[in-house]
Amino acid sequence: MFVAFVIVTLVAVAANAVESVANFAGAAWVKANSRAVGVPDSWLPFLGVVKGAAALGLASGFFWRPLGIAAAAGLVVFFVLATALHVKERVFHNFHGPLLFLALSVATLWLMLSA
Repeated sequence: MFVAFVIVTLVAVAANAVESVANFAGAAWVKANSRAVGVPDSWLPFLGVVKGAAALGLASGFFWRPLGIAAAAGLVVFFVLATALHVKERVFHNFHGPLLFLALSVATLWLMLSA
């Protein structure tokens, strides 16, 4: 169980760190995905901060579990809302993104709580 916790958490940290950097860099694919669901480009730096803080919080969970749990729970909420926004706006061509991140966040939270 501990090995799964480490692997899943490291994948979640890496994925959210990449997303954070892409938000700050204003990557074309990030802008396209955000615009598709009605999120303005001006929000990208804030979303980058959120995802970067979550990545740091998850990594901190290796040393202080409550912070990791809080970060994982925050990501679950974030990606539930992202998934709901995709459904609301009927944007399904990139629906796999928030679903994948949601599944990864739920798995990380579950492993943080049980490992």
